[in-house]
Amino acid sequence: MKENHCLNDIKPGQRAHVKELTACGSIRRRLLDIGLVEDTEVECLGQSPLGDPCAYLIRGAVIAIRSEDCRGILIHK
Repeated sequence: MKENHCLNDIKPGQRAHVKELTACGSIRRRLLDIGLVEDTEVECLGQSPLGDPCAYLIRGAVIAIRSEDCRGILIHK
């Protein structure tokens, strides 16, 4: 059985592809607006000194996403 991974499971320097968005409401709309759709490649660039948020490279743009919001983004490692 395959284990589900969330976006916040990848570490700086790692890449993954979006499998599914499980987020709801306005955060789902924001994630879709920045291009997080199925099969989009995402690279973790780093995290803030306190660990939240993390910076991700998404479609050529660097986007900071909170860990809470990353839980709504399922990925293929």
